[in-house]
Amino acid sequence: MRILARGVGDVKRAGGGYNPAMVEEVRTASPAATYEFGRHFAARLHRGDCVALVGELGAGKTILVRGIAAGLGLTDPRMVSSPSFVLVQEYPAAVPVFHVDLYRLTDPSAELGGLGLEEMLASGVVLIEWADRAAGALPHRRWQVELTITGKTARHLRIQPPQD
Repeated sequence: MRILARGVGDVKRAGGGYNPAMVEEVRTASPAATYEFGRHFAARLHRGDCVALVGELGAGKTILVRGIAAGLGLTDPRMVSSPSFVLVQEYPAAVPVFHVDLYRLTDPSAELGGLGLEEMLASGVVLIEWADRAAGALPHRRWQVELTITGKTARHLRIQPPQD
């Protein structure tokens, strides 16, 4: 295992270094480490990228989004909260960040198109919580991040890069 985030000390990557074509396994020991991983992961994202976030309630999806938004230039990551009741939040970052939450939608696959996904992708990065609820309606080319609770604060992240 090698330390991913210098100064945090509790983010560890399974295996060796980052290979953009392979599935990556990451373990974090705290919410701060999950946030820090998000900040580093953001360097891989560009306008037009979609990140599908999957994990049970409390797995750390919003904490990861907060880190990604900070890594993309959001100056106040406290702005990031779960958008369950507004469905989409836009954060002003160097690359605009659109934070979508499909948890409360009755028919997420049908309703996702009405949220303006194509327009969001054209102008920024789209991070979708509870993405598994609308997997068939998501862009084919997307990152897939699965978060699993492995302890009180520990998480396992499985990151699959977009497939062309």
